[in-house]
Amino acid sequence: PRVCVVGSGPAGFYTAQHILKHHGGALVDIYEKLPVPFGLVRFGVAPDHPEVKNVINTFTQTAHSERCAYYGNVTVGRDVTVPELQQAYHAVVLSYGAEDNRVLGIPGENLPGVYSARAFVGWYNGLPENRDLKPDLSCETALILGHGNVALDIARILLSPLQLLRKTDITDSSLAALACSKVKRVWLVGRRGPLQVAFTIKELREMINLPGARAVLDPADFTGLESAIKDAPRPRKRLTELMMKTALEKPVEMQAATAGAAAPREWGLKFQRSPQEVLPSADGRRARGVRLALTRLEGLGDSAKAIPTGDVEELECGLVLSSIGYRSLPLDPAVPFDSQRGVIPNSSGRVEGVPGLYCSGWVKRGPTGVIITTMNDSFDTAQSLLEDLQEGVLDVSPFREGFGLVKSILCSRGVRPVSFSDWQKIDAAEVARGKAAGKPREKIVDPAEMLQIIGH
Repeated sequence: PRVCVVGSGPAGFYTAQHILKHHGGALVDIYEKLPVPFGLVRFGVAPDHPEVKNVINTFTQTAHSERCAYYGNVTVGRDVTVPELQQAYHAVVLSYGAEDNRVLGIPGENLPGVYSARAFVGWYNGLPENRDLKPDLSCETALILGHGNVALDIARILLSPLQLLRKTDITDSSLAALACSKVKRVWLVGRRGPLQVAFTIKELREMINLPGARAVLDPADFTGLESAIKDAPRPRKRLTELMMKTALEKPVEMQAATAGAAAPREWGLKFQRSPQEVLPSADGRRARGVRLALTRLEGLGDSAKAIPTGDVEELECGLVLSSIGYRSLPLDPAVPFDSQRGVIPNSSGRVEGVPGLYCSGWVKRGPTGVIITTMNDSFDTAQSLLEDLQEGVLDVSPFREGFGLVKSILCSRGVRPVSFSDWQKIDAAEVARGKAAGKPREKIVDPAEMLQIIGH
């Protein structure tokens, strides 16, 4: 059977890995719109979390299987359609992730000084489409809307000492911008309370221990929570206890240090506040703050809803980052898409009403979870596909040409795919440039330059 996987992030690679491992004859081709593979492992994981990127070694092993091929620089839906892929392959798996962000839907969100978390993360991680973002970091206070790990990542990058970032694969231009940054205070704002935050304890602990930055948490936000967390699941309990402990601590050495020195950088969590409007500066040319509606919670635990109380407050800030989630987009008119939920309707990865079409990762279940969640989810989709092969639901009797057919289609449209060995040349160039600067790599952010390196 010839199988094609669209998208080379964790979902795509884990799907391919599982199929190759559990079917001795399957041939898997992976298509990717960028010349370079690995999706959010390369462009989403924070530069100061290199250990999370180790999965790249596993993906590279998969790509080196003689039954696997990688074709970068191919945009499915434009360079080749899904129906064309269905003619070339026995099965097609869509694993192209979530390449858009959810919008706030409030006045002023398009003012200069307001950015989506997705674009900001893409900027410091070298995602080609965000390379010209040039965020304005000339203000002292930044406000991040959202209480997830991405929000904490951004806060950490904004407040990290430069010497820590210099040793990472953060892009050269964002390092230069951060070196001139005036931001010294970051507020993370969420609609709900401490018991509903979506970040994990590892990220929170890292933030609390960040050198030269102090946590500002209001003890009043945690009143009465001891009894509420008694029966909470252990991760939630430990996370809340850490926030409470931090709120009540008054670090002595910090006070001593600040008595004679300039105030340190600081960050804090604000709860039960929902953005109503980004407020413009007097000349209307940029953001100067956010009006927040105060909320009260109805219901308990993760399902609690934030209801506006009618009270509002204004927070002054010159930089607003919206970290309220990523969003998948429809890829091809031939593929069913639930635009309400932002996913492809499916059961266990089988796309509803389209035999032979599958999906995995964020486009299958929505943009949540970490790499391990995506791994399990992709194995689940791959398992559905293997069962369909075994039970004869997938007809493999007709000969399918696979990349042979796609190659002629791409050729007729003037598209030249990038192979995995091409990527390894780009990789080597990045590592060599990084070495000169004392970094693990210096990412190339311009696709034209990537193609130049491999002589395309």
